[in-house]
Amino acid sequence: MPPAGGIFLLHSPRGHGDYLVFSNTDYNPMENQSLGQKIKATTRKVVKVVLIVAIAAVVGMFSFYYWGVYERGVIAGKILRISEKGVIFKTYEGKINLETFGALKGSSPIAESFDFSVEKSDTELIKQLEEVALTGERVNLYFVKRYTTFPWRGETKYFASKIERLGPRK
Repeated sequence: MPPAGGIFLLHSPRGHGDYLVFSNTDYNPMENQSLGQKIKATTRKVVKVVLIVAIAAVVGMFSFYYWGVYERGVIAGKILRISEKGVIFKTYEGKINLETFGALKGSSPIAESFDFSVEKSDTELIKQLEEVALTGERVNLYFVKRYTTFPWRGETKYFASKIERLGPRK
């Protein structure tokens, strides 16, 4: 006997041709299962859906924290250092001296520095930073601030994206 529900092709017992039979009842595969089997099948479906949603949420959050940009900006100053750091993960870290001035006229500059990281793949920027660190030129350092740090990416949330040379301060 064919299962209930759907469209079925029946052969005529007398050889008068085939008939299409349409059934209004839906076929339920759980109909002939015990209560324990129904609970087990339903639990598997729920666990699959929960796992898929959880994995999608974790991937979404990781993507947001990894590629998301919280702030973009520019800082002017002199590059004090650019170095490769790390034991397991080698990252490029730098420091820029901002040389802020006090409110009083004629006061000496206050040595304030700003730490930043550089993406390892940005070799041209690393080379430029090394050059200006050796010459002592003033620069505009363009940066992006990420939401969090990752050990293979850098020690800070601030990542240099571009450098603009201003020349020596007069």
